[in-house]
Amino acid sequence: MTLLETALEGLPKRQGKVRDVYDLGDRLLMIATDRISAYDWVMPNGIPDKGRILTGVSMFWFNQLAVSNHVLSTDVRDAGLNLSSETIEALTGRSMIVKKAAVIPFECVVRGYLSGSGWREYRQSGTVCNERLPEGLVESSKLDRSYFTPATKAESGHDENVPYSVLVDALGTSEAETLRDRSIALYEKAGAQALAQGLILADTKFEWGHDRETGELLLIDEVLTPDSSRYWSTATYRPGGPQPSFDKQFVRDWLDASGWDKSSPPPTLPDDVVAKTREKYVDAYETLTGQAFPWK
Repeated sequence: MTLLETALEGLPKRQGKVRDVYDLGDRLLMIATDRISAYDWVMPNGIPDKGRILTGVSMFWFNQLAVSNHVLSTDVRDAGLNLSSETIEALTGRSMIVKKAAVIPFECVVRGYLSGSGWREYRQSGTVCNERLPEGLVESSKLDRSYFTPATKAESGHDENVPYSVLVDALGTSEAETLRDRSIALYEKAGAQALAQGLILADTKFEWGHDRETGELLLIDEVLTPDSSRYWSTATYRPGGPQPSFDKQFVRDWLDASGWDKSSPPPTLPDDVVAKTREKYVDAYETLTGQAFPWK
């Protein structure tokens, strides 16, 4: 089954590229659908069970990292809604009931390897977010340390990398240092655990917010999923070019070869691309968690 959209009556709803978020008053119900996006477009068809994979991976890491977070329950029945048995079944495994948080308007990105927008900036200026990197690095090089490279949160389009000083100016030195230090610590802890499973955590982005009642800093949104992180296999890692990844690789590759202009509505993904992409997501889930994916 592929769940592309939800419609729970009587509740305010905010729809992102992947998630449907419902306002429960004092809490939020976050539902990870099976929508998939690429090049800032949501594809017409989705990847079966993708939302369950992302939710399962997030919950695995929330538990492993043992850091204060916004999750209250993953049982949609705890939302207190009058839902049919069919709706409960469809939303099981892809729902998180969470605390409302005062969201910090920055993505807290940590990089241990040179890839993506970091590689593009390095080629132009030898820096990442204005931080000077060693000379002579190639695409996918392992960096000399973990780099904190924040980005602004964009409602649409791409997030924009910003220097650390922008974070300090917006939030103050103490808050900026806390976000930097905690994000790097979580990245390094998760990276070591992933490496033990044969995966390189090249980079990731964390989102943080403050508990509206206590002010406590909370880890929010998805955590260390294939959508928010770049995972590579240690078995195939070869610096000097792009690496096979565990996310939307098949989707992007097919779109690149399809002739699509990336400025008009995208074409429907072929069945084999959908199947291969799902296989990659399931592989990431099983490798990271050490458990069989329940919805095979």
